[in-house]
Amino acid sequence: MALRAVLFDLGGVLFGPGLQHFLGSCERDCALPRNFLRKVMFAGGSDSPYAKVMRGQITLSQLFSEMEEGCRQHATASGITLPDTFSVARAFEEMAAKGTVNAPLLQAARVLRRNGFKTCVLTNNWVDDSAGRLFTATLMNLLHRHFDLVIESCRLGMQKPDPEIYTYALDALQAKPQEVILLDDIGENLKPAQEMGMTTVLVRDTETVLKELEELSGVQLLNQQEPLPTACDPSNMTHGYVPIRRGVQLHFVEMGQGPVVCLCHGFPESWLSWRFQIPALVDAGFRVIALEMKGYGESTAPLDIKEYSQEQICKDLVVFLDKLGIPQTVLVGHDWGGAVVWNMALFYPERVRAVASLSTPYRPADPFVDIVEKMKSIPTFDYQFYFQEPGVAEAELERDIGRTLKVLIRSTRREDRLPIAFDFHRVRERGGLLVGFPENPPASQILHGPELQYYIQCFQKSGFSGPLNWYRNMGPNWRWALSAKDRKIMMPALMVTAGKDVVLHPSLSKGMEEWIPQLHREHIEECGHWTQMERPAVLNRILVEWLEGLPPDSLLPTLSKL
Repeated sequence: MALRAVLFDLGGVLFGPGLQHFLGSCERDCALPRNFLRKVMFAGGSDSPYAKVMRGQITLSQLFSEMEEGCRQHATASGITLPDTFSVARAFEEMAAKGTVNAPLLQAARVLRRNGFKTCVLTNNWVDDSAGRLFTATLMNLLHRHFDLVIESCRLGMQKPDPEIYTYALDALQAKPQEVILLDDIGENLKPAQEMGMTTVLVRDTETVLKELEELSGVQLLNQQEPLPTACDPSNMTHGYVPIRRGVQLHFVEMGQGPVVCLCHGFPESWLSWRFQIPALVDAGFRVIALEMKGYGESTAPLDIKEYSQEQICKDLVVFLDKLGIPQTVLVGHDWGGAVVWNMALFYPERVRAVASLSTPYRPADPFVDIVEKMKSIPTFDYQFYFQEPGVAEAELERDIGRTLKVLIRSTRREDRLPIAFDFHRVRERGGLLVGFPENPPASQILHGPELQYYIQCFQKSGFSGPLNWYRNMGPNWRWALSAKDRKIMMPALMVTAGKDVVLHPSLSKGMEEWIPQLHREHIEECGHWTQMERPAVLNRILVEWLEGLPPDSLLPTLSKL
């Protein structure tokens, strides 16, 4: 019978070192005999403080009280003097401060999940009502994002190695014992699972367990050059809708707690283009809001072309922030979203803590060069003139939305290329953007399966008129930009270029430092236009490092005590 589910223990496996390590550390610091705390914690067998807290019969703060009393009695009986500073809670506080998530094993769980395995955390855990409970909440929150299922003993009234908890896990996974691998660092916890027929792995060190897991699962877990990060699922996200004004509503998804980061996508995309970035930024401690830009998906798509000018888009974004009660945010944009975030930084700098753009450079408007003539002088922008006549590009792109997306959204990898190369030159002369491409191209490696179907459904709902109307405001956008041509963007800024982006080539960003004094640059050479999907792990590292390096938020002024 094929293996199809993996159960991971938490303490000592996914998170370490485990509690026993920190109990030992506390004993050494307090000059207590070895295993002093362990004896007190496990005294009483099934009625011990440990057993009761793991079954949820007492809380963590109650465990501290019971253990402190038990330690005093045991110390008296043993002729030991406890130091005045002795505290059982200290071992747990040290675990929260010094313990770390096992990143390679967490990554292995992600890879297994993407390869069809169900993944589950099966842990003996406590109900945490202590002063340090935010640590437990944060850790469990992270696990829920990255695993199909998280089973805590304290919620069930049973604990490992009770056979009942393994039966519960099998039922929850809808799996037979022979289909399951269990990883634990305590041999006693593995025995009942072995007797039931599960495959078990005793965890001693990460490299060895990864080798065993790779052999058992048949999934490559070692030497992965750039494994995909965890992606979010639209059906498991919190969706919100902000009324901007009559007839205009913006849809967004939201996750996390902390400083706000707003993500703005481009053409022809969706908030889901950020699916690999959202969990990573949340894990790094940010509140992430991914907008569905005006004209797309579940955001409204007004008919008036002027609704899609950069001036109006930015005004709408300010109202969006106002209605969510967000005074200031970090803005990250890609493609047209990059233009939006630069303009927000230019026209509404008080609302922007920092700004980042993927592929889209910033350049002030030139009053001496007509924007239309300038665009016509750049051959790769010919497609934008094909987009100008309402109805023409819509007819081509909406005829077969699946084909449109499979042609346009592809990586630059050799194995992902179509028989003919994409050419943005002479689009009008050829009679269309997609002319010459296969009628039924294969799905790309960066947008396929449920994600592709989600994109298709979004464009079936919204059509392409709204997204194309963004391109139909060349003149108004230029005139608006002229009013700020002498300004500089003064807040911290990040520009990420992609070496294989044939339209927004890195060379277009040359000299941006003249107008953006605090510009930080990053470059991904082996990457095309669709940065978030093509090189998500690299981009996540870039964004998280940049965000973590920003100056701390200023204290918000107290304007009212109402």
